[in-house]
Amino acid sequence: MDQTKTVKNHVKRVARTLAETGALFFDDNLLLKDGRPTPYFVNMATFRTGRMSLLLGSFFAEMMVSEGLEKHVDVILGPSYKGSAIALSTSIALWQLYQKDLSFEYDRKEAKTHGEATGKKGMFVNRSLFDGCRLFIVDDVATSMATKYDLLEKIEAEAHMSGMTIHIEGIGIGIDREQTTAVYNEEGNVVLGRKGNNAIDDFRARSGIKVFAVAGIKAVVQYLYEERMPVLVKGNRVPMDEKTKAAFDLYLDTYGVDGG
Repeated sequence: MDQTKTVKNHVKRVARTLAETGALFFDDNLLLKDGRPTPYFVNMATFRTGRMSLLLGSFFAEMMVSEGLEKHVDVILGPSYKGSAIALSTSIALWQLYQKDLSFEYDRKEAKTHGEATGKKGMFVNRSLFDGCRLFIVDDVATSMATKYDLLEKIEAEAHMSGMTIHIEGIGIGIDREQTTAVYNEEGNVVLGRKGNNAIDDFRARSGIKVFAVAGIKAVVQYLYEERMPVLVKGNRVPMDEKTKAAFDLYLDTYGVDGG
C-alpha cells in the first residue's frame, strides 16, 4: 500500500476516535499549564474502558512498528499519571497485534522507601529497568515538553543511584500540538501573543532524543472540519462550525510552529 495513503488513513482513524470519545474538545476560557489560553484541549483520560484503552495502545503500537522502534526497545515508560496508562495499553497492544512482548514502567511522584524499595528510594514502580536497558517513553501530548524533562531527570537519577546505564530510544506522543513554547516577562508572567521556540525541536537539540507523534493536531482538526464530524464544542456534540475552526486557526497562527 502507498505509504502516504497509509499515513492519511492512520490520521483519520485517530481523528475519528478523538472526536467520538470527547478526548478532543473546544471551549472558552481554557488554559494550558504554561498560562496561555487555548481554544481546544486533548484529554486522553477519556480512553477509560478496556476497549478504548486497547485502541489507544494500538495507535502507539502502530507508530512504534512503523518506525521500527519495537526492535530496539526493552521497556515502555509512561510518566505518571496519564502516561502510565498509555505505557500499559501500548505494551498490551504490541503483544496482541504484533506478538512483541515488552515490559512497561511508570514513575512515582515521590520515592518509595519501604517494602521492596527499602533503603533504595526507588522512583519507578515495576522495577523493570536494568543495566543497558533501552527505553521508549510515551505520553499523551506535547506542549512545552516540561513533563518529559522532569522524567529524564528521574531516569538519570535512577541510573546514577543504581549504577546502571539506560538508553532512551525515543519519545512517543499521542498528539503533537505543533506550537511554540511560552514567552515570559521579567516578573515571570506569560506574554500573550508572543511565540517562543519550537518546543519539540528545542527538546531534540537539548536532549539528543528523537520525538515521534501518533498524529499532529492540524491534520486532525482539518479532517474533522472537512468531514463535518461531530466534536465536543462548549459541551455539545456538533460538527465544527466556522467560528470554532477560525479560533483554532488563529491560535496556531499566533503560537504555532512555522507560522501555524
